[in-house]
Amino acid sequence: QVQLVESGGGLVQSGGSLRLSCAASGFTFSTSAMSWARQAPGKGLEWVSGIRSDGTTYYADSMKGRFTISRDNVKNTVYLKMTSLKPEDTAVYYCALPRGGSLVDFYSWGQGTQVTVSS
Repeated sequence: QVQLVESGGGLVQSGGSLRLSCAASGFTFSTSAMSWARQAPGKGLEWVSGIRSDGTTYYADSMKGRFTISRDNVKNTVYLKMTSLKPEDTAVYYCALPRGGSLVDFYSWGQGTQVTVSS
């Protein structure tokens, strides 16, 4: 079955950086698009970024220029490098396996990793 295990979250000061990782198993990672989403306290799930199997990347407008998604098809891992972090980036970040050709309709997601940005 699909397993997605996120890591790399933590507490960081405003302006700092973090790199999240997501180890994937149970499906053919190299031919699958992957996404990151987040949920801030009291808010709904927000799509953050996606990467297709050919490496094409996509970002939500508020993340462009600050976040970088990448993948390693040997390690079956997708990454999210986050820089210039702001307090409003505080959220639980989820790695997700999208359905079909979508990047925002999720078939499965991990348990999440907490990112807290202090001001």
